[in-house]
Order: sequence, then structure tokens, then C-alpha cells
Amino acid sequence: MTACERPEFYVLPNPVHLNINGELDFLKAQGIAKDQARSYYSDAMLLSWFDKKKGRYSPHDVECCAEGKPSWVEYAKSRGGNLAIDINNEDYVFVFLGKPNLS
Repeated sequence: MTACERPEFYVLPNPVHLNINGELDFLKAQGIAKDQARSYYSDAMLLSWFDKKKGRYSPHDVECCAEGKPSWVEYAKSRGGNLAIDINNEDYVFVFLGKPNLS
């Protein structure tokens, strides 16, 4: 993983920051993020994600950072991503698409 694939809060679309205490792995973080996203948009669809602990992100098709912006964030934004759930200061980040008029 290249350094620019790590997110900074200012590149995230409408970030919601959560601090979760206790044991947390990717699947638990993803479940928390989905629940939080559904509280904003009942039809929230996960577009991309980042796992700092494992150095993984998706989609991972291309490692290409435009102007220091992570490719997986730009991917989500280009598909309408309008909500980012940031857990424990970018340990886990999930970007969702939600349609306000359908929620």
C-alpha cells in the first residue's frame, strides 16, 4: 500500500467520526459503519473501504493517487459516495452512497 492510499479526514465525503472502545476487527467495524450509515440513509450502499491495521482497501484495482487523494476514496466519490464513516481516527473508513429522497 502506498502512503497516499491512507486517508486524511479532509478528503472524506461528509465524514462521521466514531470512537469505539474495546476489541475491534474489520467485520465488527464494517457492521458498525453499516448501522451508522443506515441511520442517515435507509438504502445506504457501501462503495469503498479502508483497513489501516491490515493495510488493505477496496476497490484495489489501481493504486493511483490523484493529488494525494486515495484512489478508493476517489472511486467512491465518482460514483456518488456522499457519506464516510470513520472509525477510530481512520483505523477503518467506509464510504457509502445514500439517496436522501428515498430514505
